[in-house]
Amino acid sequence: MSLFGSKRREEGSEPTEPAAPGEATPPARAEVPPPAPAPPAPSPEAKASGPAAEKTPMRGEGQMANIGKSISIKGDLTGEEDVLVEGTVEGKIDLPQNELTIGANGKVQADVHAKTVMVIGRVAGNVSAGEKVEIQTSGVVEGDVRAPRLIVQEGAVVNGSISMEGKPGAPRPEQPKPTASPPKPDPTRPAPPPA
Repeated sequence: MSLFGSKRREEGSEPTEPAAPGEATPPARAEVPPPAPAPPAPSPEAKASGPAAEKTPMRGEGQMANIGKSISIKGDLTGEEDVLVEGTVEGKIDLPQNELTIGANGKVQADVHAKTVMVIGRVAGNVSAGEKVEIQTSGVVEGDVRAPRLIVQEGAVVNGSISMEGKPGAPRPEQPKPTASPPKPDPTRPAPPPA
């Protein structure tokens, strides 16, 4: 049945009863094609493109967590994903398997430990990394830096000690051992008496 109470005609068949005189003939129905299937959802491995992809760095399988300019955190920050700090963090940051970026607007008053650390903003506290620390031109670190690799760009500021040790378990290059040679006598001093 149709909406108007009359029998629906099968597509391609002729009406069985002609319309009565004075009765309007129903308009012919246009055939509507079925809706096209929706495009498949992008897979997690698909790479993003365009301006949004440039603003949200991708690393591994997940996106970088962003602590925005207006966000302020007091306490410990831990996690298992890469983090971009553009706001303020006070306390401790521990991301041993991930990358930490202190952005240009980022202000961190904390001891920091991550797999890699990039400082573009300011850090007041000790910075350690399992792989490398990079301090860019606008970066300021007020504390000790400890990492196997350190990149400090011209104009960056580091006020603290620097310790560059290899990764745990990595073989260290063998240092030549100094040979013990007897001290040379000082010609300006008299020789000590024989014993």
